[in-house]
Amino acid sequence: MTHLRVAIDGPAGAGKSTVAKKVAEKLGLIYIDTGAMYRAVTWKAIKSGIPPTDEKKITQLASSIHISFQSSDNQQKVYADGVDVTEQIRSAEVTGNVSKISAIPGVRARLVELQREMAQTRGVVMDGRDIGTFVLPDAEVKIFLTASLEERARRRTEELSNKGIQADPVEILKSIARRDEMDSTRDLAPLKKADDARIIDTTGLSIPEVVDRIVTICHDYIGTNRRGEEYNGV
Repeated sequence: MTHLRVAIDGPAGAGKSTVAKKVAEKLGLIYIDTGAMYRAVTWKAIKSGIPPTDEKKITQLASSIHISFQSSDNQQKVYADGVDVTEQIRSAEVTGNVSKISAIPGVRARLVELQREMAQTRGVVMDGRDIGTFVLPDAEVKIFLTASLEERARRRTEELSNKGIQADPVEILKSIARRDEMDSTRDLAPLKKADDARIIDTTGLSIPEVVDRIVTICHDYIGTNRRGEEYNGV
């Protein structure tokens, strides 16, 4: 075994990105934020004045956009066509349109292709909504993070507040509920737990506690499957 692929799925606000980054850091793996990739395409479409209903133009945009991740000052930044969009892709406008755009078959096909390429030759921690079921169905470790709707809304409101963005908690809760519905009922690769994924309910758990649970699961997998082979990545 030359590399470990860790797939972390779950609904909006379950803490996937925060946890995945720290798990990757502890295991010495590369973190790939797939949600940020879809948000980058959404941001570019909005900036280009392309409505989310124009599937042809958005698919063309997805096929040509260059998305990259770079670490700076202990923070992973997202670039779209050379522009740092780390903060812009978390705007309310992007959040309100990303589910529609991520459901476009051409967009998903292109980004899934890129995500699989990233995981081909190196160990990765990848988070999203369909990693363990669709993007990396043969990932060595699969985790499904969840939390109550109220807890997820509280976290998202707090996250925005820490960035100086005032948000109505009730509207945030409604927005997450709508996102859950859209993600779970879309025709292509809907949000659901992989049959062999481990469920972790993060309600009431701290980030370090969740990270430690996942790292332990990964180490258990490595210990069980090493069989004398060298492992590069932990």
